[in-house]
Amino acid sequence: MRPETLVRDHTIYACVMGSRAFGLATDDSDTDRRGVFLAPTSLFWRFDKPPTHVDGPLEEQFSWELERFCELALRANPNILECLHSPLVEYADDTGRQLLALRGAFLSRQALETFTRYALGQRKKLEADVRSHGAPRWKHAMHLLRLLTSARDLLRTGRLTIDVGDQREPLLEVKRGEVPWPQVETRMNRLAREAEEAARHSPLPAEPDRRRVEDFLIGVRRASALQPGPYDEGVQGVVGGRGIRQH
Repeated sequence: MRPETLVRDHTIYACVMGSRAFGLATDDSDTDRRGVFLAPTSLFWRFDKPPTHVDGPLEEQFSWELERFCELALRANPNILECLHSPLVEYADDTGRQLLALRGAFLSRQALETFTRYALGQRKKLEADVRSHGAPRWKHAMHLLRLLTSARDLLRTGRLTIDVGDQREPLLEVKRGEVPWPQVETRMNRLAREAEEAARHSPLPAEPDRRRVEDFLIGVRRASALQPGPYDEGVQGVVGGRGIRQH
């Protein structure tokens, strides 16, 4: 099965991400699309496994196979968690809605480490730009402030909200280079401290609910195996409990 066919025929969840989901879009903003597809179970019984992700087929489109998506979400990957909480959902079938209902199972205090580790890597790049060019890439600085704010608020409230709300204009001022870099640094330092303080009193559990997510994944894999399809002759007899036919 071609990768684009998996996206076309087996997507369970699709959303818009990036500036449009964050409430930071301007006239020249792209439309970044993200999705999750469920590869038919029978494809995993072959030597050549289905891909863990697919880039495309549309421009600015990227999709993950469900198992890979869940693995990354359980590790509190910022991009994956934000994808699950996009306010701009374009499609969700029954399995996609089950995935959305599991959003809370992926959240934990591990977000402090993953969000701040990612933020630290991005900040080092910004500081390198300042040293080399006298200024950072302001768009990246804006998104780093947004990410740090999101992490702090997640740890404070136990809920992940990615639309920046009334912070839109202050963040766009950073994007336009209207805020001096030292002030941006001060804001980043404050948000990082506030996130650490929030983690000490967070309503989030120490770890995600891995068992609940795994039970969901097993259930959808089993349901997929029981579906008639062109990928594997004789599959129904095996998974239906009638044994392996002798030839």
